[in-house]
Amino acid sequence: MVSSLLKQLGYSLQANRKRLEGAQHPDRNAQFEHINETLRLQLEANQPAISVDTKKKELVGSYKNDGRELRGKGDADDVNVHDFIDPEQGRATPYGVYDIQGNEAWVSVGLSHDTGEFAVQSIRTWWNEMGAFRYPDANSLVIIADGGGSNGYRLRLWKLELQGLVDELGFPVTVCHLPPGTSKWNKIEHRLFSFITQNWRGKPLVTHQVIVNLIAATTTKAGLTVRSRLDDRVYPKGRRVTDKQLALVNLSPDVFHGEWNYTIQPTCL
Repeated sequence: MVSSLLKQLGYSLQANRKRLEGAQHPDRNAQFEHINETLRLQLEANQPAISVDTKKKELVGSYKNDGRELRGKGDADDVNVHDFIDPEQGRATPYGVYDIQGNEAWVSVGLSHDTGEFAVQSIRTWWNEMGAFRYPDANSLVIIADGGGSNGYRLRLWKLELQGLVDELGFPVTVCHLPPGTSKWNKIEHRLFSFITQNWRGKPLVTHQVIVNLIAATTTKAGLTVRSRLDDRVYPKGRRVTDKQLALVNLSPDVFHGEWNYTIQPTCL
């Protein structure tokens, strides 16, 4: 009786909604406009532009994975009751590189820590495995990244490792960071990660190889193709970059929010 009365009054069961982003930076919109213009010029020149980020770390083993999978009646997978981490399997750390123009992606599934070194190594692997073949005449690269995490704008290691990649590529890399509190607008989130999550919904991520296979099997009606591989390198946490090392980074800040927007040139130039 109480339930029907509440319904008559317009009440119903409601789930929480993730909509509160906190205080907005006053230059939030201006930064998005800057990013869009940077991408427009890069893509019009048929030069590579990528969106990068680390997907949520996943427990590896017989754990419940949200969502449902079509199976025979009574044939659901049995998984662990508790989500205590398996000391042998650990967690998987997927780092994605989404090619905005090509609608292609690379995902390195790390077994170690999510560091700036891991992030840049993932971009390097994308270039060697996919980017160099799609853009044989490339003379620049634009990277769109979140403001925090392993590719954060304050992270010295991210910039130092990028310098090493730039020297290998032989051409400049421009980085634009999304303003604070706007990571969900990163293109990789809704053009890659959301589809990976849909593809493995209801499937226990029992091994690292299963994770790699499910990521690589992700497709969309728009023609997304994804490649993935395990990265078993060890990336130590807490690696410090000295002022002297940082000074070796050939970085030119943009006139507009140079902390968010900057270009790293090869040191040989």
